[in-house]
Amino acid sequence: MMISAKIKELIQQYSNELIELRRKLHSEPELSWEEVKTTAFICDYLEQLGIPYRKTEPTGVIAEIKGGKPGKTVALRGDMDALSVEELNKDLPYTSKEEGKMHACGHDAHTAMLLIATKALNEIKDELTGNVRLLFQPAEEVAQGAKEMVKQGAMQGVDNVFGMHIWSQMPTNKIACQSGPSFAAADLFKVTFKGRGGHGAMPHDCIDAAIVASSFVMNVQTIVSRTVDTQSPAVVTVGKMDVGTRFNVIAENAVIEGTVRCFYPETRDYIEKQLQHYAESVANIYGATAIVEYTRGTQAVINEKVSAKLVQQVAIAAFGEDALYAEKPTMGGEDFSFFLEEAPGCFALVGSGNPEKDTEWAHHHGKFNIDEDALVTGAELYAQYAWAYLKTI
Repeated sequence: MMISAKIKELIQQYSNELIELRRKLHSEPELSWEEVKTTAFICDYLEQLGIPYRKTEPTGVIAEIKGGKPGKTVALRGDMDALSVEELNKDLPYTSKEEGKMHACGHDAHTAMLLIATKALNEIKDELTGNVRLLFQPAEEVAQGAKEMVKQGAMQGVDNVFGMHIWSQMPTNKIACQSGPSFAAADLFKVTFKGRGGHGAMPHDCIDAAIVASSFVMNVQTIVSRTVDTQSPAVVTVGKMDVGTRFNVIAENAVIEGTVRCFYPETRDYIEKQLQHYAESVANIYGATAIVEYTRGTQAVINEKVSAKLVQQVAIAAFGEDALYAEKPTMGGEDFSFFLEEAPGCFALVGSGNPEKDTEWAHHHGKFNIDEDALVTGAELYAQYAWAYLKTI
C-alpha cells in the first residue's frame, strides 16, 4: 500500500495535541543556537514515547525508530528556531512571551508536526520495513544547523531524507514538491571601499567613498540583467549601506552588504567573480580601493526526481488529486540542502495561507501566522512519506 490507513487514523486522533504542541512552541520562541528549552521539551517527549535519542551540541536532537523488519533508513527533518522579530499578533492566546522574538517562519509548526508524526510511526514500528531517523534541527535561520548536525553524525547510514516547510503563499493543505530546483543557494557579500576623507566644502581634495559605493550599487545589478544567462535565474540584492560619519565630511569609508541567490553552481561561481571585478573596477575609476568578502551560505535545494515523485504519489493517495499544487521555485534559502548532499531526498511545501484566518502574511513578518488546519496535513505527510519510502523503495 502507498499509504497507511493506521497512520491517517492516528494523526487525526492526535490532532488536538498537535495544535497544543504548536501553540506551546509558538509562545516560547528561541533563537538560533539558543533552543535549549525546545531541545529539552523534545527530549522529554521522546522519553515518554520510549524512543532513543541523543542531543547534538549545542542544541538539537537526533532520534531513531527501529522498524520491526530490516530495511533502509529514511530521515525526517524538522527545524525549530525562531527569529528576532517582534510579534504583532498580540491578541492570540498563544502569542510570543519573549519580547523581540517570534516564530515568524513556521518552525514551531514543523517541530510539532514531526513530533506527532513520530508518535504515530512509533505506534506502528513493528510494521515498518526499516528505520526512521528523526532530525530536530536548530539554527536553520542562520544556515548553520543542518551542516553542524551532519558533522555530528545525523546522516550516517541514512538512505533518503525528507523535509517540508509550511508555506503561507499557498492555499491551506495544498502540497508542492516538484523535482529539480526548489530553494536557491543563498550567499552573502560585503564590499569595503576606502577613499580619502576631507571637508565637505573641498571635494576636489578627496576621494568620496559615498560616490564610489553609490556607483557600485547602481551598476552591480547589470551583473544579472546584462551578463548572466537569462535562462539561469539569479538575484543580487544590496540590503545594507554604511557610509560616512557626518553631514559635512567627505566619507573615507563605505561598507556595502548584500546577498546573492541562484540555483546553478556555474552561475554562483560567475557572480562571485563578477562582484569582485565590478567592485575593483568602480574603485579604480575614482582612485579608491575595494575589498570584497564573499561567504557561501546554503546550497541550492534540488529535489531528487524519484523522491519528489514519491511525495506526489503519497499526497494523492492520502489527500486526493486536488492536494497537489504547482508552486514555482523560490529564491529563498534553506539549509536542508546540506542533508541532500549526504543522501537523495526532497523538500516539500505545505500550504497554510487562508485569507479568512488572516494567515497569508509573508514569512518573517510580525503578523505571520498559520492556518492550523494545515498541521494535520503536514504531520501525516511526514509519516506517510516515511512509510511509503520504506515499503516501496
